[in-house]
Formats: sequence, structure tokens, C-alpha cells
Amino acid sequence: MADNSQVLPCVLIPVTDRQLLLPNVSLAEIVDYAEPETVQDGPDWLVGYLSWRGLRLPVISYDAANGVAAARQESGRGRIAVFNTISDSHDALPFLAMVTQGIPSQTKLGAHQIQQTEGDTGPADLMKVDVDGHSAYIPNLEYLESLALQSSAA
Repeated sequence: MADNSQVLPCVLIPVTDRQLLLPNVSLAEIVDYAEPETVQDGPDWLVGYLSWRGLRLPVISYDAANGVAAARQESGRGRIAVFNTISDSHDALPFLAMVTQGIPSQTKLGAHQIQQTEGDTGPADLMKVDVDGHSAYIPNLEYLESLALQSSAA
């Protein structure tokens, strides 16, 4: 019998120029893309707000949070990923949302399948990794949460 204790269920989330790799537990839900409530004169990374389960969540563009121009949403392809927050501000902001550029996929990975690699990273990237020969980025969730908190304070 195989030892599955070192296997972590993960999700790969497509954004414009990369795949994001996160553990499944960080993801609350993937919802169909619906145009968020827009914000006048908001920061580039703030796409708008999403009404989700009675909450008003800031929707972040990962690309813009990383200093790259935000991609336009292609009809029918994107989704909105809702994440559980992990910082000390969890009570004030239990969830945040982020636009994807495709449908996320689930995978199970062992530690031997993920290796940190060198490469350019932005402020929204924690690190670049190689996952079985493919590049992926682990997002800096604390940074994304700090942006979301800025939007909720406004």
C-alpha cells in the first residue's frame, strides 16, 4: 500500500502568463465569472467587488498586483477564485477573490514533485517552482490580503 501522507491536494490556477500553485485548503470556491461591481478611481489591481454568500469581496487582478497590465476577461473562459485568508486580519476579511484566465485544475503532489527554481518574481509571487517539468508560481497570499484589506478600508 502506498504512503499518501506526503501527498498534498493542490490546485493550479491559470492567470495571464503563469499557473499559480496553491494547496486546496486555501481555496473556498471557484465561481463562474460575473462582471464585478466596478470601482471609480480604484487601484489597477482592484477589478471590483463580488457579492458572494452575503459578503462583499474585493476582486483582485493577480497580473496588476504583480505590476503587469491586467488582462481583459475572455468571454466564457475565466472564473473567479475565492480564497480563505490566512493573516491576522482574517476576522476583518475572511475571504478575497481573484480573476482567473481559465478553469483551475486539481492535482495531488508529493514534495519530490516540486522544486524551487530561479526566475523573475513580482510582489504577488512568493516563489517560482518546477512542478514535474512545468513552471508554476506560489502566490504571496499575505501580500494579496494586504491589498484586499486596503480596498475594504476605502
